[in-house]
Amino acid sequence: MVCHCVWRFFTAIFIYVYELIQCLVSCMFSPIPPKPDSVKFGHVAVVGAGLTGISTASQLISHGFDVTIFEAGSETGGIWANVNSSSGLQINSIMYRFHPLVLWKRFYPSRDEILGNIRHIWNVYGLKERTRFNTAVTKVERHSSSTPLDEGKGHTRWVINGNQSEVFDGLVITIGTCGKPKFIELPGQDKFKGKIVHSSQLDSVDFKGKRVLIVGGGASGVEAAETAYARGASKPTIIARSDKWIIPRNMVVDCLLSLQPFGRETPLSCIPEFLLKKLHYRDLCEKMCPTQGFFTGTPIVNNTFLTHVREGNTDYHRGDIIELKEDGVEWNARTRYQKKGKEGEKTFSRADIIVLATGFERPSFEFLPDDLFPDEYQAPNMYLQVFSVVDWSVLCTNSTFHHAVGTVGHIHIGVYARILSLFLLDESTRPTPRDMRLWVDFIHFIKEKAPGGQLEFFTYMELCLWFLSFLCFRPLRLKYCFFVLFNYGFWSQTKQGKPNFHYSTFYFIKRITAEVRRLPVMAPTFPSLK
Repeated sequence: MVCHCVWRFFTAIFIYVYELIQCLVSCMFSPIPPKPDSVKFGHVAVVGAGLTGISTASQLISHGFDVTIFEAGSETGGIWANVNSSSGLQINSIMYRFHPLVLWKRFYPSRDEILGNIRHIWNVYGLKERTRFNTAVTKVERHSSSTPLDEGKGHTRWVINGNQSEVFDGLVITIGTCGKPKFIELPGQDKFKGKIVHSSQLDSVDFKGKRVLIVGGGASGVEAAETAYARGASKPTIIARSDKWIIPRNMVVDCLLSLQPFGRETPLSCIPEFLLKKLHYRDLCEKMCPTQGFFTGTPIVNNTFLTHVREGNTDYHRGDIIELKEDGVEWNARTRYQKKGKEGEKTFSRADIIVLATGFERPSFEFLPDDLFPDEYQAPNMYLQVFSVVDWSVLCTNSTFHHAVGTVGHIHIGVYARILSLFLLDESTRPTPRDMRLWVDFIHFIKEKAPGGQLEFFTYMELCLWFLSFLCFRPLRLKYCFFVLFNYGFWSQTKQGKPNFHYSTFYFIKRITAEVRRLPVMAPTFPSLK
């Protein structure tokens, strides 16, 4: 009991210090909300009001742009507004700082805390007046005022949903990679007399005493199994078509794995794979460990699921669904080295509830002009993985990737937003379509035959190297390096009405001391010891 109290006391101190550090980061790096009479250098449309859209919009308006956010739904939050209340962050929150103003109260925040931070930023930067809810973007087309981009000095302007009276200088597509829940039709589904639900719709499901079978072994499947067990289900069981790597919820481990700079399997990749097998999987290696390399797909971050399987609270099997019966599922059990679809051992499992952990539909870019994505340069094969190789004014942050080791909700959101603002404000920094294609071709060359794909899979360190290559490729961009990477630097307007960039430490200090009062940094609170 004494040891437990001491542990909680030091944990509370650690979290308090963590909050203090976050407050310092907020003061130093948060873009200052614009004044009502501030200069406007252009108008940018942001499609999607999730964390990426809100963070991007706050960056753009702070650097002199008017912003309009189009959201098909009725609230902010994106995918986080459409998951279970028990859902939370897999990775440590230090790797999920999607905006400098974010203040995490715990290392692995829940859905509601994440939504709270998104809405806090939305309010602070006055985005409420700039957001149009229940407004789906169905068509984007070029405005007649657009100029050719061949030499990198032209500029496309955009019209959304046919409204010619509103012209945008740039587009930011932040629709993410998770749209509507993906439902699949299981063979014999009409015969099953139990309940079939999607893994994102578990809040109202009564699991107590029920036999639960989960179809799908990804992060949502693991979360569904743990949720069902916590609510009294009788040994919830996962049936997975393929195995995914499960890594511990440990900040050091997560950071080290994301710092691999090559974004592909290397001879040294066997080291983390060996350590995971020996220290994390241990006796469950044959039952659950993947045969493919670690740096080929997105891992699951979880501390407790392997323990639950080890203790018999939950179960995990590798196999394929054959047919649903009245009271259960007939499925094909495979060994570790049998590929999907290969015949194994026919097995029957009784079930009262079947959970479809089949993920979400990937949102489509069909509302954008087709010529933005030519053959061989479709998502994710884009400039810096997010810009159309045809037009630099179209940015698709966090909407193109397939797999990664790292996070989609981190500082790169602001970096991409500042790169777009740089293109809009200084035409000498703009890439030509040829330059953008060349970048994609170069990545394809150096990552040829990468098991996870050239741009389908990346690590966070690799992403940072892309940013450095962007700055170094054209020397004229180097003077903006601190602005792009750290949000240090300011834009003003000359007497001729042109944007002017400058660094000034004195101005930086003066501005911070004068404006920080307008920046509502949330105060840290000492965690409860109860």
